[in-house]
This record gives sequence, structure tokens and C-alpha cells, in this order.
Amino acid sequence: MPVITLPDGSRREYPNPLTVAEVASSIGTGLAKAALAGRVDGRLVDTSFRIDHDVALAIVTDKDVDGLEIIRHSMAHLLAYAVKELFPEAQVTIGPVIDNGFYYDFAYKRPFTPEDLQDIETRMAELAKQDFPVTREEWERDAAVDFFKSIGEHYKAELIAAIPAGEPIGLYREGAFIDLCRGPHVPSTGRLKVFKLMKVAGAYWRGDARNEQLQRIYGTAWAKKEDQDAYLHMLEEAEKRDHRKLGRQLDLFHLQDEAPGLVFWHPHGWIVWQEIEQYMRAIYRESGYQEVRCPQILDSSLWEKSGHWGHYKENMFVTASENRDYAVKPMNCPGHIQVFNAGLRSYKELPLRYGEFGSCHRNEPSGALHGIMRVRGFTQDDGHIFCTEDQIEAEITAFNAQVRRVYADFGFHEVAVKLALRPENRVGSDALWDQSENALRSALRASGLEWEELPGEGAFYGPKIEFHIKDAIGRSWQCGTVQVDPSMPARLGAEYVGEDNARHTPVMLHRAILGSLERFIGILIENHAGALPLWLSPVQAVVMSISEGQAEYARSVAEKLRAGGLRIETDLRAEKINYKIREHSLLKRPYLVVVGDKEKAAGLVAVRARGNQDLGQMSPEVFLERLLQEKGSRA
Repeated sequence: MPVITLPDGSRREYPNPLTVAEVASSIGTGLAKAALAGRVDGRLVDTSFRIDHDVALAIVTDKDVDGLEIIRHSMAHLLAYAVKELFPEAQVTIGPVIDNGFYYDFAYKRPFTPEDLQDIETRMAELAKQDFPVTREEWERDAAVDFFKSIGEHYKAELIAAIPAGEPIGLYREGAFIDLCRGPHVPSTGRLKVFKLMKVAGAYWRGDARNEQLQRIYGTAWAKKEDQDAYLHMLEEAEKRDHRKLGRQLDLFHLQDEAPGLVFWHPHGWIVWQEIEQYMRAIYRESGYQEVRCPQILDSSLWEKSGHWGHYKENMFVTASENRDYAVKPMNCPGHIQVFNAGLRSYKELPLRYGEFGSCHRNEPSGALHGIMRVRGFTQDDGHIFCTEDQIEAEITAFNAQVRRVYADFGFHEVAVKLALRPENRVGSDALWDQSENALRSALRASGLEWEELPGEGAFYGPKIEFHIKDAIGRSWQCGTVQVDPSMPARLGAEYVGEDNARHTPVMLHRAILGSLERFIGILIENHAGALPLWLSPVQAVVMSISEGQAEYARSVAEKLRAGGLRIETDLRAEKINYKIREHSLLKRPYLVVVGDKEKAAGLVAVRARGNQDLGQMSPEVFLERLLQEKGSRA
């Protein structure tokens, strides 16, 4: 007689074992129709899962995050089913859930075309309408291997053969299709209604470039059509805001094959960079940071001591000279410890805060590079705080407040906080990790912040708080981070003299607010669709003459504005004024200043704000005051 405890704490007793679906039916017809899966004692299971003892049960529907993942997981199988129906010679490999959708990798003799994608999507809809039951079967491993070999699915057979002998093999069947999967899945294909195939890309078997190349079909899937419509609209907006396209259009930067993952900054782009760097430098000074500069290349022995050589070497650029091995720094922390170690430190100096706009290089896979968002060479607004254990909470609490202020100045007001916990590949004892993780939790509580925990996603040397900002079209970007590191200072011999005159190892806090400046500038460009706020715009106003007769007056207006500390261009070309206005509008200049004979005679200027707003005539002095006020407010 199983007793089921529901999420609201209520308990239901049943005379015989029963399935999750039967429990849902006993609660109500609506829940029975909505049920996609169950969570039994914390484990996700199919609605066909049989309960024969007392458990805690939650019915999963499409309103739950888990429910949407199950829909997407089941969509991957539906995609594979449709491909096999239309292209029987194709072999299926793997098909996981990803953010906002799913994909499946296939081996096929020719590339899939856009027309193929449309046919596959149509066939998926037809299979879904047939409402095939999705049922789980358990097979013995060798029997499953033989079966998939017999139907020509050699990749699937290889996957199953790698599973240890004796473990049950879960297979899911829907209609004429059967596939390996851990599950759970929707009860029937009729539950899969809102989806769209997006694109085809290349992929390697098991993610290894030495293996054969496959074709990856991406799709998106949602519980409701309006959610999918909103997502597709967001993608359209993202395409318009693509920082790579806008970087070329606005003459900010470029990338080229001779320097993969490295950025060529143009004059206007470098102005944006410098504005951000100088702003962050002021934040450093206000917060008691001392700016330092450390070498780009360090001997491998230092990276071995820090732990990077053993845990991160595959991501480092290495070189050799005079029988010594070196690495280009992927991180700034070991260098900052060397600065700390250069003198005998006292507890009275702590907390000691170092900051550096540190240039780092990481050997990212070429396929992962993406404009200036994912590069091999980047600069971080990096800082490290050396402190005692008693000072951790106060330092992190102050940093948490600082982060939110900085993001607000850049126009980001929605910030999600996440706590990334110990990964499997790590240094330091469990006791140290317990202490570090609890210190971060305590600091978050002291800051009055809510957070989400991410098991296994911390750095190899310590847990970290992540700050995720939301942009204008609803995308989330992880930028800032603060990490507790009790291990690296000890590994690199950092010590201070305590109040007891004994030597102690300081705790080191790694912190960055923007993260990679390259990536942050890419985020800013996309957030503002290239129309950067006045204080960041490389050109803040353009002064244009209608004809040659106003050229000298236009120059004098531009000089007054420059003298006020603004970045001003003039356009005195013998072109029609509407042509000039259109050209500079496309370059997303914040203000366009037009001077003709009337303005010259009256000592005024005619001003247009970005977005074709006519602000009318005003004196150069009033216009200057307006710009200085807007620049100072960072509106």
C-alpha cells in the first residue's frame, strides 16, 4: 500500500502499486492530461514508472523547467525518427538538449540542404500528429549492440558497447523508431507540437577532430507557440545587433585569418575601449586597489606550482627558449602573488588589493571563437584581494555592491547571481572547499542577495560567485565573478606575519566585474544595437554645414564643443545636407548639428538627436551644457 507524499505536503494512500500517470489521474483529469513525467524522491521518471513503496512525488508538466527539458529531449528523438523515415541510410549518433532547444548528429553520404530541413520538419509534424506512445524498454547490453549493428546503426552500437557489462540498457520506442536513451520522455508524440528546425552545422563524432565529421541538425522547441514566437523574434533582433556586423559598419574593429581569435582595434573602437578602461581605473582607485603590471610569459615551474600546468595546460600557449619551458599567461593570479611575495607582509597591510588590466591568452578551439565575444587574446579588469579569513565576508559584500553599481552605469539593471561549487577536477581538501563555499554563502546573505547554486561549475582552485546581466532583448551574459582561493597562495608560498608574530597564509579573492573587456564591448554593442550611450560613443556629435558659406562658423562651433571635453567631428563636404544626415545617422552618432545661414547669423545651431528627434535651435553653449550633463549622468 504505497503512500504518496505530494509537493504541498499532502499524502495519498493507494491499495496497490501504480504508475505516475495513474497517480495524476487520481488527482484530477486536468493533471492527467498535463502530466509529462514524474519526480520520484528527486529522480525524474516516465509517467509509466511504477511506484510500489512510499515515495515523495511531483507531477511534471510543461509549466515546469524539467517539463520543457523533457519536451526538448523527446523532440531530438522525433527529429531522428523523421530523418530515418526520409533518409534510411543515415545513421543516428547522439541528440541532447541544449539551451532553447536540441540537436541530433547524423552520418549521411551528402550534406543536408535547406529543402531537406523543411521536409524533415514537415515529417516531424506528421509523426507527432499520429500520437505514437513513447515506451521504455530495458535490454541486455550485448543484445542491444547486436540489434543496432543488424540495422546498420554502427555509431549507436559503439556507444552501447562502451557501457559496462551488466548495466541495463534503456531504449525508447515510438512507432517504428527505437533509440538508446536514459529518459525520461513524454508519454506520446502527440505532446510535441511547438518546434522549428533552425540550421545544419558540422560536428565530429564524440567531439574529436580526429574522428569522422557528422552533420548536426539544430532545432528549437517550446511548450507554447507564443514562447517560440518570442524566441524567434529575439533571434531576429540578435541578428540585427550582431556585434561583428556592427563592428565593421561602425569602423570599430576587425578580425582576420592571420590572427585567429585576436582583435584589430580601429581608432573609434579604441576610444570605446579607453573610456571603459579609464572608468574601471577610477573604480579601482575609489575601492582601494593598487594597479600593477605583470609579465606575459612565465616559466613552466611557476605554472606547475600554481596548479595550472596540471589542470589547465591544454588551454595554454607554451613556448621554449634556452632549454626552459614557458607559458603565455592565461590568468593574472600567479603574477599578483609574486608581487605580494616581493616583500615581507604584515597583517596590518591586509586586506591588500591589486588590480591589473591584464592581457591573457588562452588556446581556445577555433570552432569556439566568435567575434570579440570568444577570443584567444583578451584583457580582464582583473583584481586580487589578499586578506584573512575574517575579512572575506566584508570584502565580498563590498564587491557585490560595487558590481551592481558598475552594471547600472553601463545600463544593466537586471543582474542574476549564481554560486558555482566544487568541480571534480580540483585542488585543495574538502574541508577547505567547505569553508570557502560557506564563506561565499555568508557574504551573499549579508548582501541581501538571492542566488542559484551550480554544483560542479567552480574553478579548479575555488568556488565562485557569478554575476549574470540581462540585455535589452532578454539574453543573459555572465560577466563578473568573485572567487575564494585558499589553495594557490599556499602553493606559491604567500605569507604574512600575523598579530601573533607567526607566519600565516592569506586567503586570495579573485575578482572581475566586466571580465574580458573584448567580450564586454561586444555585449555593449549588441545591447545598444550599436547606438552606444553618449559617454561611450567614439563620436559624440557631428557638426555639418549646409554650404561652403557656413564652413568657418561650423569649425568654430566644433572647437567650442571640443574645448568642453567632447569628441566632435565636422562634415564640411560639398554634399546635400540630407545625404550627410543619413550617412551619420547610419553611423549611429548621438547628435547631429546643422548650421546654415540662419544659424550662422543668429549664432545658433540646429540639433537632431539620434532616432531622428528634432530638438530645434539653441546656442552652442546651451548645447554644450546639455551634452556635458548627459555625459556625466551616463544616461
